Amino acid sequence: MVRLAKIVKSNSHVDYVGRVIDHLDVDSPPAATDYGFAQFVSIPVDDVEIVGVIYNSQLANPDYGNFGPRLSPASDLSVLSPDYLNEQGTLIGILLLGWRDKAGSENQQAVPRRVIPVNQDVYALDAEGVRRFHAGRDGRVQLHYYSQVITHAGAFAVPLIEAIIEQLEPACLPEERQRLCVLKQALVWQRTVGGMRL
Repeated sequence: MVRLAKIVKSNSHVDYVGRVIDHLDVDSPPAATDYGFAQFVSIPVDDVEIVGVIYNSQLANPDYGNFGPRLSPASDLSVLSPDYLNEQGTLIGILLLGWRDKAGSENQQAVPRRVIPVNQDVYALDAEGVRRFHAGRDGRVQLHYYSQVITHAGAFAVPLIEAIIEQLEPACLPEERQRLCVLKQALVWQRTVGGMRL
């Protein structure tokens, strides 16, 4: 699994913020495509794996607007003061969707009971892991976290659900694709009607 970030804070029990690791943390940091919108993530905590999805990103740059003179060029700062550059970075918003046991045999799509500690590693969940997390006991696709996303993802809720559906559709049976298509049409209608404010 690709290590993406470390947890730095939370906004609520299901809304966490991670700082993407960079070249100061590891020799080969993740590519920008590894932590894009709607990327599923895995956060191992003790005997379970918390599953979430990236729904937001922010750039952290404390130097913005600081136009004072510099004693050293930026290239020298990594040697003279490496922690100085470390303050700049990318933050990702992670919405928790559920959990699974370490063996991956049992999945739960609900609010996790665990609190994720600061500095916990965040990993990208591969396509097979995403498929297993969405498979119910009968093997059919499930999205029990739908209301959780709508409630907590704010303005990104509808695009996030649409992006999740697009990821799930290729591996679905025709009947499941039809169910997802109905859900997608309902989201388009909701966005259209929601955008018409009088």
